[in-house]
This record gives sequence, structure tokens and C-alpha cells, in this order.
Amino acid sequence: MNASTLRSRTFLGSEPVKPYTAYRWARENYTRWGRLLDIWRFVLTWLFYLWLDQQAWSYGGQATPERKAKRRRARAIWIRETLLHLGPTFIKVGQFFSTRADLFPAEYVEELSKLQDRVPAFGYEQVAAIVQQELGKPIEQIYSYFDPTPLAAASLGQVHRAKLKTGEEVVVKVQRPGLTRLFTIDLEICRGIAEFFQYRTRWGGPGRDWIGIYEECRRTLWEEVDYLNEGRNADTFRRNFRDMPQIAVPKVYWRYTSPRLLTLEYLPGIKISDYEALSAAGLDRKVLARLGAEAYLRQLLKDGFFHADPHPGNIAVKPDGTLIFYDFGMMGRIRPGIKEKLMAMLAAVVAKNADLVVASLVELGVLVPTADLAPVRRSVQYMLDHFMDKPFSSSSDEISVMAISEDLYELAYDQPFRFPATFTFVMRALTTLEGLGKGLDPEFNFLEVAKPFAEELMNGSRPETETLLAQVSRQAAEFTSSSLSLPRRLESTLSKLEQGELRLRVRSSEAERLMRRLNNTGLGTIYAVLFATFFLSATQLFLAGHATLAIVTLALAVLAALALVRVLLKANGSERLM
Repeated sequence: MNASTLRSRTFLGSEPVKPYTAYRWARENYTRWGRLLDIWRFVLTWLFYLWLDQQAWSYGGQATPERKAKRRRARAIWIRETLLHLGPTFIKVGQFFSTRADLFPAEYVEELSKLQDRVPAFGYEQVAAIVQQELGKPIEQIYSYFDPTPLAAASLGQVHRAKLKTGEEVVVKVQRPGLTRLFTIDLEICRGIAEFFQYRTRWGGPGRDWIGIYEECRRTLWEEVDYLNEGRNADTFRRNFRDMPQIAVPKVYWRYTSPRLLTLEYLPGIKISDYEALSAAGLDRKVLARLGAEAYLRQLLKDGFFHADPHPGNIAVKPDGTLIFYDFGMMGRIRPGIKEKLMAMLAAVVAKNADLVVASLVELGVLVPTADLAPVRRSVQYMLDHFMDKPFSSSSDEISVMAISEDLYELAYDQPFRFPATFTFVMRALTTLEGLGKGLDPEFNFLEVAKPFAEELMNGSRPETETLLAQVSRQAAEFTSSSLSLPRRLESTLSKLEQGELRLRVRSSEAERLMRRLNNTGLGTIYAVLFATFFLSATQLFLAGHATLAIVTLALAVLAALALVRVLLKANGSERLM
């Protein structure tokens, strides 16, 4: 495959982009106050659009699904273009949210994904200057050939094809000029935005840890800016897959690598989302879908070191079917203790044991222990029964990672869940890979691949050669641990009973319905009395010649009437739900 073919299948895309110098963030004299104004203007304008789109009158008639979809598409295009104008930091944020279909409508996800294919490149003169600054020699003395036209332009840098003086074909990743200064300004502003969404909007609360997501983004983005760190990640990733020849990772040429410059082995391939080209090359797309899923599950459950940004631009395929992974700037790590807890939770999920699942979630820090976890336990048991008893198939009601993630986030609104930021990146990667798998193979089911893989890992963690004495010892230790903890649990329960802290919760749907109806009736009566009082007062004031006071009182009567209508509609809706 020649360079032009690779270029047509990487980030640049076919749509024209504006010159690099046309963007304000690329100017050297761009101030912090200018950034602050531009970023918050975007955020506040977006919030206004969100409010406006919820108002039926803004559609100039009936708010039909077609009109709403058209409006969402227009908003998504505006967001994509605005993020592109805001520069590398927000292009990266847009790429992150392009795989979060649990947060945004399909139109938003589709438009944000185009940020991966339309990123402006900077000039060759700047590239040559950066190479000389980092390596201490002019570009002509290091490379026998250096293509001035980039193969790909990403949000943080761009990639050029080159050839070393020693003859090796390489690609050189060059960081965007002024990126460190821009990151410093933008991330400080983003902290304020995260706090605003967490504490000042209805999108915050227990189910959305915006501060945690910001901190994880900040850490990973700074790591991604350091190309030495990316080179180390690539080496670690390649070592982890050294016994799996179906996975290829570019070799790092450390002699020609620095914090702003990364020289890698040239490994061309077909972009994994170019389905027509894969079929034309005679590759089995079903095999590729399964291989990609197994490779990521291995990263997550076995290695504890996973690619946190597996979008289509970072995965390619060799003509022999080997998967190539690119871009190791954003990697996730799972601590050894967490891996064991994840395996324990998987075992509990397979056994459909809600008690063990809840205990595992508490240990993982996903669930905050409260005085009463019974509602959480019931919700978890329902999810286990709903998903585990459902047959794996290719029908429209199949189980999917997307469905599970949506249910998890919906559950988080009512229960004491606190999803760590790492969990968000894992779910994002799993959702992305499931989407790629379905694009490669319409019958692909990620959970169908994950279940036997997880069972194999769990079986492998308990050797078959374990002796009978070892099994008895292990079970005796587990029994002893449970027995020793029993007196403490009994003592805690009796202590709560003595102090009056032990609570018994009894729920009655009929009683709750009656209480809700009485509450609505009481509010309705109050608003009706207020309306009648204000209306009669306004009439008397008008007849007495006090027009100004009459208008004020009449306005209060209108507000009381609107409140009454709202209560009646709410009561009617509650009755229908019951």
C-alpha cells in the first residue's frame, strides 16, 4: 500500500479545512482572557440552545420528532465547528464525547466523530523548526527523505512519512507548536466548567462525576502531550502482545524521539472502519471483529493496561488480517488489586448473585455504602435476571454494551453510585469497540465474545492442579473469615437496635398513591383559593379606580392560575403512570 492510499484512509478526510493560521488559537499573541471569553461564550450559548430546544413554541408550531431531529442536527454541526475553532484541547474533548452515546443524541455523536477526520495541519516550516529544536540538527541531516505533506493531522500533532539515513521507513509524529501553553490555559478554564456542570446544572449530581472526569482528562491529556511517555506506552503495549502475532504495534526509534517528537516504524494498513476496502482485500470481517474484541478484553482483564482511545483512526488492518494499533498517548491502567476485584465481580455476575455483586461494587468504589442497600440490591438483581437470562442473538432486542451502560447510568440517578473516571473511559472504549464490531459484522455481539473469555480467565486464575488439601484449606479459610465476621455484624445490628438506629422500611404502592393524591389535592386547593382571592381583589380595585394595583393583583391571579394548571397536569400524569 502506497502513501497516498494510506493518506486517503487516515485522519485528513476529503472535506477541505481552513489553513492552520486562520484559527485564533494558533496565534502566538492569543491571551488567556481571549480564551476565557471564547470558551464560556460557547458553553453559555450551548446551554441557551438546550433550553430553547425544550420549548415547544420555539418550533413555530407542533414539535414533531422530525423537527426535533433536524434541530439536533443543526446544533450538532454548530458544536462540531465551534470545537474545531476552539482548538486542540476541545477537539480532544469532542473526540472523547463522540463515543458517549449515553450522554448525547445520535446526531451529536455522528457530528463529533467527524472531528477525528477534519483537523487542520500546520506548515512544513514549523515542522522543520521543531525537529531541529528537539534533535539539535537540521531535518536534512537526520532523514534522507521527509514528506512535507502529513499523512495524518490529529488534534495534538501530525504525522509525516520519512526515511532514516540508515534506510528504515518511519513515520514522525510532530507536536503542534504552542500546545503546552494552550493546554495550561484551557485546562484551567475547563476546571471551572466541570464545577459549573457538577454543582450548578441538572446534569450534575450522583450519577455524573464531572470533576472526576475532568481530573482524568487533565492527567491523560498531559501524558499524551509528552511523546516520551507515548513511546514508553507503545513499548509496553507491544511487549504485552508479543505472544499474539495477530496484533502489531509500531517499533519506537528512541534515538530520534523527544518530548515533542516521536519516530515510529512505518506500518501501513487499511482503516478498520473502511469496510468496503476490507472486503475488497479478501479479509474476513467477522474474524476481525472478534479479534478486536478479544484484544481489548485481554488488555482490560489480563494486562491491566488498555488503549483508552480505540476510535477507528487508531486501528488498521494488514493485508494478512493482522490488527495494527496506533496512538498510545491515552492509555488506561487498572491496578493489580482492582483486577482481582473485577474478576470476583465477573464471577458474581455469572452466578447471578446480587449480594456478591453489590459487595464487589462497594470494594471497587463504584457504590457508596449506605444504611440501606436493599433498593440497590433489588435493582442489581433485576439487571442480572434481565440480561443474563436473555438469549444472545442478532435480533433487535439483543443485549449490548450500549444497553447495559445506558441502564447503569439510569440506575445511578436514583441510587448511591459514583462511577470513577476510569470506569467512564472503559465503558467508552467498550462502546466504541462494540460499534466497530457491528460495523464489521452485523451479527457481532460483544458480550457473547466477552463471556467465554472472562470464564477462561477466571478458570485460569484457579489452577486445575490445585490439590484436594489446597481446596479444603481455601474453603476453610473462607468459612473462617465469614464466621469471624458474624459476631461483629450481630453486635453492630444489636447496637443499632438499642440506639434506635435500626430502621424497617415498608413500602405500599396504594399508600404512596393516596399520599401523592392528597398532596396534589391540597396544593390545588391552595392555588384555587389564591386565584379566586386575587381575581376578586383585582376586580374590586379596578372598580374603585386603582388601576395600577388592579393590574398587579391580576398578574398574581394569573400566576396562581398557572400554578393550579401545573398541579392538575402533574396529578393527571401521575395517575396515568400508576
